[in-house]
Amino acid sequence: MRGTEATTIEETEAASPDAEFIAQANERLLDASPRETLRWVYDTFGDDAVMATGFGPSGVVLMQLVSEINPGAGVFYLDTDLLYPETYALRDELAERFDIRFIRVGAPSLKDQAAQHGDRLWERDPDRCCFIRKVQPLRQFLAGRRAWITGIRRDQSHLRAATDVVGWDKANKLVKVNPLALWTEDDVWSYIHLNELPYNPLHDAGFPSIGCMPCTQAVAPGEDPRAGRWRGRAKTECGIHLKA
Repeated sequence: MRGTEATTIEETEAASPDAEFIAQANERLLDASPRETLRWVYDTFGDDAVMATGFGPSGVVLMQLVSEINPGAGVFYLDTDLLYPETYALRDELAERFDIRFIRVGAPSLKDQAAQHGDRLWERDPDRCCFIRKVQPLRQFLAGRRAWITGIRRDQSHLRAATDVVGWDKANKLVKVNPLALWTEDDVWSYIHLNELPYNPLHDAGFPSIGCMPCTQAVAPGEDPRAGRWRGRAKTECGIHLKA
């Protein structure tokens, strides 16, 4: 589907967002449903908008909605070559169930990375590893696009607590839309169970947040949902959702 082009932000000025446009969009969509927000994104940016997913519960909800609102839409994921087998299996199940088109965004081979930075870089310098395998490929993929859609929610961590429904991504120089920003974890899981949507079985095994295998562990009852990511380090984000 090719929606109506946005008239407030010119394509030639994509690196300089209209602050009034962002503010008006947030005001308009603050009380909107995720479905309404997604319609706005595709109507405003058309094929220049793309959804991202890490195959978490929020992403599953959004993919189901996107498949209904914009059938055949592209949904990209960052394939670090270190994802859990359960994550790849969920991708395949979603591809069969939803009318969406997955786009794999790859990273340098693990062999090439080891040759340049040493083996198992994630153990010695996880920030560098995330930059090479996630942040850099993301920036390259988003270059030239005008908007991306994510499943980020305010309740996921203190670093995400101020997430807007519509914002400007300074690092990637495009509009960032978070249709589920005001949803809670309970909202997401209620929607998944009500609509009988598939999800990663690792969530039932103590993995509320799932990333790469070497850097993700189960959490104990009562622990922060992201405590299993880069356990034992101050690091809590891979870097793709941090402001620059």
